[in-house]
Amino acid sequence: MLISRRTLLVADVLLSVAVTAAAVLRTPGPGVAVWLLAAFVGLPLAARRRWPLPVFAVTAAAGAGAVLAGVGADVAIWAVALALYPVASSERSPVWALPSALAVILLPGLADALTGRLPVIPTPAGEESFSSAPAMAAAMSVAVIGGSWALARTVRTRRRHAGELARLRTAQAVTEERLRIAREVHDVVGHNLSLIAMNAAVARHLGSEQDAALHTIEQVSRGALDEVRTVLGDLRGAPGLADLDALAGATRAAGVQVTVDAPVWARAAVQPEAAIAVQPEASAAVRSDVPDAVQPEVPAAVQTSAYRIVQEALTNVRRHSGARHCRVTVTTTPDALTLAVVDDGGGADREAEPQHGLAGMRERVALHGGTLSAGPEPGGGFAVRASLPYRKS
Repeated sequence: MLISRRTLLVADVLLSVAVTAAAVLRTPGPGVAVWLLAAFVGLPLAARRRWPLPVFAVTAAAGAGAVLAGVGADVAIWAVALALYPVASSERSPVWALPSALAVILLPGLADALTGRLPVIPTPAGEESFSSAPAMAAAMSVAVIGGSWALARTVRTRRRHAGELARLRTAQAVTEERLRIAREVHDVVGHNLSLIAMNAAVARHLGSEQDAALHTIEQVSRGALDEVRTVLGDLRGAPGLADLDALAGATRAAGVQVTVDAPVWARAAVQPEAAIAVQPEASAAVRSDVPDAVQPEVPAAVQTSAYRIVQEALTNVRRHSGARHCRVTVTTTPDALTLAVVDDGGGADREAEPQHGLAGMRERVALHGGTLSAGPEPGGGFAVRASLPYRKS
């Protein structure tokens, strides 16, 4: 059951008044100094949740004075314990809080021992013996302060675990929802599109009159199926640098030889199996010529944008360039990721064609405050280059 802040504030105000009154009542003789000291011991407790450290500092100092002056010493110790609780339960509790609280109750007794003011009691033999009452009082005070600290630490640990559990449950719910949507889309759309593509491919061989129409149906349905698979991949998780090899593989299947140059750590950042040695038949198509450096912390958003830019550039290579070879280069520095997609296709002709994907690439680069260039190469071909900063100097 959650307690409102207003209720807690009212409770703390009443507590501060009660502690102040108790400190005054536990003092033998009234006086202005007594009232002021009692006020500094009890009244700050009203704001102990709002300003825990300042309240603890004032209460501890006033408590030490009260113990030394004998102004409601037992009440002062409880006041220090109450002020210590919100400090110890916070995530940034200082290391000096507990020693300071213990000093309030131990230093006065130590001062009495050093000055020879320890209480003595007479014995039947006419001798004097030191009283054990101060030691017992100190032990009880240590138990009160230590109990307050231990209880606050336990509450803080439980609160931290509850927060972590809530975050894990939220992440699990999001993942389950993504998987549920992915299954729904796959069952409802993916299966039907697969049937359309298969039936259209078979029908092409049944008659020459329907060849052109069925060929169009086949191409459109296969393209739609690819789009659905792309959406499903997005639902299962945002792509990153580790997915570039798979992206290049799809382009190679369309007849364009793609070489990916990227650090090994980048290509294995999400999928460790990407760092395994490449199979012999693919070694000419995928290799890493970029030397491995210290792995920078490339944010996931930058990795996703880089993937989408490369994806759109390779799509344009397949559709418009007529290229046979393409090279994807990815390099990283401590503050930026740069990429280049260069092919050997027709650069001048492609520059005149409308490319809607180029606008999307510019928007992604602009989100990160980067730069993008796209145009024909001097020696032939076409190049898309982008720089995505992710850490201010």
